[in-house]
Amino acid sequence: MSKIAHYLQEHLIGEVMTSPDARRYFATDASIFATTPALVVYPRNENDIRKTARFTWQLAERGRVIPMTARGSGTDYNGASLGTGIMLAFPAHMNRVLELDTKSGTITVEPGINYGKMQQTLHTHNRFLPPYPASYEYSTVGGAVANNASGEKSVKYGDTNEYVSSLRVVLANGEVIETGRLSKRDFNKKLGLATFEGEIYRSVDTLIEENRAVIDTMLRNVTRSTAGYNLLDIKRRDGSFDLTPIFVGSQGTLGIITEIKLETEVLNPETTLMMASFDSIRHASEAIMELRNLSGMPSAIEMVDGGLLETVQRLNPNQLKGTFGTPLPAAVLFVEFDSGNERQQKKLVKQAHKVFERYAVSLQTETELEAQQQLWKIRQASSVIMSNVDGAARAVPVVEGAIVPVERIQEYLEAVYALFEKLGQKPAVWGHAGDGSFHIEPILNLGQVGDRQKAFKLMDEYYAMVMNLGGSISGEHNDGRLHAPYLEAMFGSEAYGVLKKVKTIFDPYGILNPGVKFGSSTEDNKAILRSEYGLGHFYNHMPRS
Repeated sequence: MSKIAHYLQEHLIGEVMTSPDARRYFATDASIFATTPALVVYPRNENDIRKTARFTWQLAERGRVIPMTARGSGTDYNGASLGTGIMLAFPAHMNRVLELDTKSGTITVEPGINYGKMQQTLHTHNRFLPPYPASYEYSTVGGAVANNASGEKSVKYGDTNEYVSSLRVVLANGEVIETGRLSKRDFNKKLGLATFEGEIYRSVDTLIEENRAVIDTMLRNVTRSTAGYNLLDIKRRDGSFDLTPIFVGSQGTLGIITEIKLETEVLNPETTLMMASFDSIRHASEAIMELRNLSGMPSAIEMVDGGLLETVQRLNPNQLKGTFGTPLPAAVLFVEFDSGNERQQKKLVKQAHKVFERYAVSLQTETELEAQQQLWKIRQASSVIMSNVDGAARAVPVVEGAIVPVERIQEYLEAVYALFEKLGQKPAVWGHAGDGSFHIEPILNLGQVGDRQKAFKLMDEYYAMVMNLGGSISGEHNDGRLHAPYLEAMFGSEAYGVLKKVKTIFDPYGILNPGVKFGSSTEDNKAILRSEYGLGHFYNHMPRS
């Protein structure tokens, strides 16, 4: 690999690193996997990426495939920011706001920009990007786009895909394209191009036209799904065409994103937060359904269960001191309203109050920021579990990011409790209840053979359960390597075959992030499973999910 490193050092402006410590640093992310890259490139501009892609394409044409993986801050739970070839580390240099239109609220950024930094910039203009993930303080915008990230505000505002208006992308062969909604006339011009871009437009159009019925089956009965590729939003009935949706959520498997143009929303800092406690999961589930049917959607419907509260009370008793009585609630909901119309917000709070009168055993309502922050700290207590170490065992993200139909939340949680009990685990559950998206991290010692086997048994049974409930295995954190072995079971062989054709259209030599979404079996994942899990990259901030 030294010849390749020397070639890149000669032709790129950005740095090229092959030192063992640099490669070791990028060998892990927030997932349970570890795999070491051959070298690390810190691109300074789009041209560096274009040259790197062109070089790897030429090598692949001669039979030597060197993978390329784009990486932000490595907060991915599914192993999508790991690779064995060239690691493109974006945050070092490609981290700028390129343009901010204060009139329209659109912002154009490079992918390596810190999400929190961009959000602060928007806040100064009374704007914000709503689908921010819990890790926004230490993750990148490029990572959010690559994963089609969502978060606590997505119950009202949707996921990242709804805010990306256009992209600049370096294709596998080094060509640069700009995406965006094309009129039928402009789309026909693209079809006539004698370039790789033209070939992609022709192939994707043909694939969609020949497989419309199959593509329709990919739509899940859930509020959102990041599994596979988004083929549903590309071609509209008016003949317009946009490749943007296929790149958002593609995890660097179809191209390398170098520039992102985003729409934003008006920020209203005057919110109302309600915290309601329940004596049963059934009552909490019924309340969630009714809250979704209010005259206006809450801006957040978050939940923690009794298992999480018990664990936090055991590990850090002061965190919940004086908040709950005995016994602890079976579930707690955090419901926020952010309507910019004060009268409308009060009306929604009144409607929610009536819901809680029927189902909750206690209710607290706060409008002052400091009091709200105290309540949000209870929702964020999941950090205590994520960072807890019990000897060599610790919470590990092996069943992350699934989503189920909201009307089946009670069935889902009861199935989770039964599954974990069968495997000798006591679950702690938290997440975006308004969307049916939850987090559960079992306590395992990945250095023990028995716990390693238990991790994969848990994955098999958990994802099968999610599918049986009509859910998606990837609702929030995308597919990566973790979910790749289960995609065919979820989509069915015909739809899965269509998705694999998409990958081949954009990446015929398998250069772009191989093993992510496709090409990783359970046995492959067992081979790269860490023997010791840790979040060492992220302790500048408290890890959150």
